[in-house]
Amino acid sequence: MELKFNKDNWEKVTLGDVVFEPKETAKDISEEGLEHIVGLEHIESGDIHLRNSFSANTDTTFTKVFRHGDVLFGRRRAYLKKAAQATFDGICSGDITVLRANKKLDTRLLPFVIHNDKFFDYAIKHSAGGLSPRVKFKDLANYEFLLPPKNQQAELADLLWAMDDVIEKDLSVLNKFEKFRRAKLNKFYNDNFPKLKLKDIANLRRGSFPQPYGNREWYDDINGSPFVQVNDIGFNFKLKEVTNFKISEKAKSQSVYVKQNTIVISIQGSIGRVAITNFDSYVDRTIIIFSSYKKDVDIYFLSRVLKDLFEIKAKSARGAIIKTITKEELNEFEIIFPDIVTQKKIGTVILNFESLYDILKSKLYSSKALQKSLINQLF
Repeated sequence: MELKFNKDNWEKVTLGDVVFEPKETAKDISEEGLEHIVGLEHIESGDIHLRNSFSANTDTTFTKVFRHGDVLFGRRRAYLKKAAQATFDGICSGDITVLRANKKLDTRLLPFVIHNDKFFDYAIKHSAGGLSPRVKFKDLANYEFLLPPKNQQAELADLLWAMDDVIEKDLSVLNKFEKFRRAKLNKFYNDNFPKLKLKDIANLRRGSFPQPYGNREWYDDINGSPFVQVNDIGFNFKLKEVTNFKISEKAKSQSVYVKQNTIVISIQGSIGRVAITNFDSYVDRTIIIFSSYKKDVDIYFLSRVLKDLFEIKAKSARGAIIKTITKEELNEFEIIFPDIVTQKKIGTVILNFESLYDILKSKLYSSKALQKSLINQLF
């Protein structure tokens, strides 16, 4: 949808005219009263909200301070489009640029100025480096855009945040539905179902990737194929639509190719993320692949049971910081395993829930697309 805006009285400015990078640091966050530690992993691609952080008692070397209202921009791998407005004070990674509006720019408008395709394209173009390209604020400061007068900024901020409220309500409905779906599915499980070990149900294979990870020859962001790591496995039994990295032709022979509709599970870091692959990809060594089956299996039923089991198993996994489960341990996991007819019945219910979930998610995507279109037209 295209809207008409009269920009005759708008002024061409650079980002550096209206935004600055504060240089505040904190050596002891407890003394400073800062309660949040933010890394790049806490900023979701395409989300203007900063929803997660580590607590202040987490060991960290971060010292860069941000304040309520600042936008935290992921300067490393800008193509991931990570930029979120903080609603609290804290410290953050050196791979995050803290952006703060000066008096010429309404702070409420700042996240929308940044979440603009033209801005991200500019940031990508001016990034330097191989595997993990980074962009500096001094380069971002030269980005040009049209800025409305201050009174008009307030009106536009009201409009854009009203649209964001719609998105947040859509997201809330989606989350409530997920809780409802989970409760209903749990009622289908029966303790009288027979139990089998995974090694008697499926053949498991670990993914692979050439070493060292930092070799830029293994990656090709332009023409490469999707490369799935732990963080690329979503929480809705699907892979995220865009993987963080793409694998080069040279690296493919040393990785593992996985077709669409294959069950994969993360076994390191954030263990127990389960997905049925929604596109062909290459898979990292931190992921187990269900390569074939020894029994009749409904993959929708199996993936759900595995997810539920992992939520229990993950709590007892070895390791204080990075928890891991080996392929051998996974093979010994015991799960409920009814006959294929029962599996398919439950699998059908899962698919029906998935269809409803997709409808709700489509509504959310539509709201986001409308907001994105408006932002791109404005700035």
